Amino acid sequence: MDYFTGKLIFIILFIFIIHSIETLAYAVRLSGARVKMIASALSLFNIMVIVSRLANMMQQPFTGSLIDTAPKENALEFVEVQFRMLIGASTAGTLFGILLLPTFTALFSRAIIHLSAEKGSVPSLMKRLLSPQYIRRGLNHFSFPRVQYLKGVKFKEFPIRLFFINMLITAIYTIGVLSALYAALLAPERAATAVMASGLINGIATILLVIFIDPKISVIADDVVNRRGSYIQLKSMSIMMIASRLCGTILAQFLFLWGAKYIAWFTRFIV
Repeated sequence: MDYFTGKLIFIILFIFIIHSIETLAYAVRLSGARVKMIASALSLFNIMVIVSRLANMMQQPFTGSLIDTAPKENALEFVEVQFRMLIGASTAGTLFGILLLPTFTALFSRAIIHLSAEKGSVPSLMKRLLSPQYIRRGLNHFSFPRVQYLKGVKFKEFPIRLFFINMLITAIYTIGVLSALYAALLAPERAATAVMASGLINGIATILLVIFIDPKISVIADDVVNRRGSYIQLKSMSIMMIASRLCGTILAQFLFLWGAKYIAWFTRFIV
């Protein structure tokens, strides 16, 4: 059975880019702390988050259409294979973001300085950054991670509980829509209820992220700017969060079916 279609490849690329962007968002705080401009860095961070969320919303109807176009025979198996490919794309996108982390940390540092020079005008900043001159300059800063990048990072000081919390939140966020769509196949008589549950799941994951993860990194970034903490500590925390995120996308493969069955079961109490 041919599981690959042009539509599936399009969605895979979309998810790959989304998770790459979300991974590289961690580089913004590192860049802001490096140039001592946290507020400007957060404005760029918010732009990246908005772009990522918008892209995620755009791909959801296409992902949903995989359910509608699935063959009647062995529909569960067919859709499961396709959805696991999409989860794999999130892992690949995260890995790609990790490979580009040192490069984007350097580029974001310059982007933050340019944002200040442009008086906070994002369109002017984009016009400057997309000019051939700056594109060539950016390519000169391209480099893959090296062992030296981990110099000074203290793995023993990683807060293990925070690592696993972020991993679980990432896994939930990764499978939220996919598990809800698959639950619609498991409980076709409650399909609409199951699909709409995806918004609740992703909303809860986002709230948990804002409550437990973002404040920790923000406080460390502020300490670096105010000279109460070290840049190495912030880099260590960022690397831990990225590693946790990668593990979360892998964990999503194991939670996918369980999440779908749980949603299908839970909808019985709503309808």
